[in-house]
Amino acid sequence: MISENDPIKLTLRGSPREIGLQHGRALREQIHSQVSIYDSMFQQKSNLSWEEVREVAKEFQSTLKVLTPHLLTEMEGIAEGADLDVLDIIALNCRSEIALGSFSDGCTTLCWKKSGGARVLSQNWDWRATVKKNLAMISIEQEGKPVLYMVTEAGIVGKIGFNLNGVGTCLNAIRAKPMLSTKVPIHVALRLCLESKSVHDAVKTIESLGGVASAQHILCADYTTALGLELSPVGDKHIAEDSNGLIGHTNHFLENQYVDEPPWLSGSPIRLRRLGDLTKELLDVGVTGDDINADLLRESIFSDTFNLPQAICEQEDPLRPEGTRSSTLFNIVMNLDPKSLGAEVVFGRVGSGEEGSVLKMPW
Repeated sequence: MISENDPIKLTLRGSPREIGLQHGRALREQIHSQVSIYDSMFQQKSNLSWEEVREVAKEFQSTLKVLTPHLLTEMEGIAEGADLDVLDIIALNCRSEIALGSFSDGCTTLCWKKSGGARVLSQNWDWRATVKKNLAMISIEQEGKPVLYMVTEAGIVGKIGFNLNGVGTCLNAIRAKPMLSTKVPIHVALRLCLESKSVHDAVKTIESLGGVASAQHILCADYTTALGLELSPVGDKHIAEDSNGLIGHTNHFLENQYVDEPPWLSGSPIRLRRLGDLTKELLDVGVTGDDINADLLRESIFSDTFNLPQAICEQEDPLRPEGTRSSTLFNIVMNLDPKSLGAEVVFGRVGSGEEGSVLKMPW
């Protein structure tokens, strides 16, 4: 039996429809579970029934048909393979937008430029524990685009990972308004980044489609460039590396002031300051070059429990209602050096003693 710390690995190949069908058939049970989980979450957090959620998904269906028809076709394939309606799958892929910021994925991301120039891109992804069993490691091979590897939720076409051109993505959720269903959902934007040949190509693609539907942060990097993309429907800001070659981010905007973003996650600024302190400590003792690796980052940064439960390595808060508690579900560290391109993934809270083994991408 596959445990939550030993997730399904899928290799999907072919046309958008074929990729979707393979995804839907292989993860049918997990996708149905996701629909049930998000149905409950929408009711609890947004006072929306699943039928009301599907009505919003209809708006995004029209948008996807115009802006990203190949990914709509893939979603249609997922729906057919999983024996669901396509609106169920669109709802999963637009869940961040439909919830209007009520879903608060608390995550910590970091990109670090090594002395030789290559970037190391890393993240703890924090979310509801009920979703953990429905995560999968997926590779996608499609004509005319780089082969990509990602960790994603069953039924969702784009998330956190990298491609064989060395373009990688991480994600921080932001709670801010407005939301515009005429623009690209953030999980679709992540997939578009993973289909790109460079960071600059990814930015160009998102801009050419008119931007994203909700406020989010994508930390996007390749061998030569890293940018913190603070994206919103009403304007974007791009954060460059600091003098030490670092970009760190949590769950609030640092420079983007185009949106209405009231304070909402008290631990976010604390985590960001802690991230800065920990990287400074490493710099002060001379960490550089190949010293910046997955073992170091997991041990020195991503297992950090300062300010629990809202720590870099998040722990469920027993004072919050059970259905709203979050914890770190996986850590990923991507080496974007073309000479040693790949990623290490650990499911569970790194450093807790209950995490899984180190898994490799590609596998």
